[in-house]
Amino acid sequence: MTRRRWIADEVSGNTAALVGEHAAHLARVLRAEVGQEFDIAAGEEVRRGTITTISYDRIEFALGAKQHLRLRSGAPKITVALAIFKFDRLEWAIEKCTEIGVARIIPVIARRTDAHLASAAVKRRERWQRIVRQASEQARRSAPPEVAAPVKLKDLGGDGVLAADALRVVLDESLAGSEGDTRLGAILQSHSSAVATDDEVTLAVGPEGGWSDGELSWFYEDGWVQASLGDTILRAETAAIVATALAFDALR
Repeated sequence: MTRRRWIADEVSGNTAALVGEHAAHLARVLRAEVGQEFDIAAGEEVRRGTITTISYDRIEFALGAKQHLRLRSGAPKITVALAIFKFDRLEWAIEKCTEIGVARIIPVIARRTDAHLASAAVKRRERWQRIVRQASEQARRSAPPEVAAPVKLKDLGGDGVLAADALRVVLDESLAGSEGDTRLGAILQSHSSAVATDDEVTLAVGPEGGWSDGELSWFYEDGWVQASLGDTILRAETAAIVATALAFDALR
């Protein structure tokens, strides 16, 4: 049976630990016992971990043999710049994009983002980091994606936010039903030979109602490639998940 994977909060030599709520879930909900074995993601490697001590806010492991990692080959790092919308649906998209394998998630304050959501987003970041860690453990990733601090759209193209040579694609609902060469899969496939495995591809997914005309003009002037997901208009969380899956498939 496949062992459950945990991403260690602390690593020192041949020991690792989960702390705080992370440990409490394993101790209280899953009723961990001394001697149980799990896969422990410890930095750049995954090792067999045996529980040595348990408390409700700390669980320690003795680390054993390194575990073989099945690495995805031929796929670049994918960043999702996700406009902030209703938190329950946004967080579902964050969770599923993490399971698919994104490297980075950037929450974006768009023109159509509700003001109270924009103001609450900064405090929500810690919760989003917990969500991606839990989703990464469920998906047996060795590390969670980065969740960046929320940014305004005008700052998305600023220094250090995105890699200078990243392929940048914005989903544009106005292109729905257009010819096939404007669809995301076709656009990414046309760039696949030019995208190295260590390059970054960024997908910008708009809020409910899509990006405004002014925002689309900004994307166009900033050199983003515009694309659609087909003939129908998808909800924002669906669009994020579909776009991520299409990107991995097209660029694999």
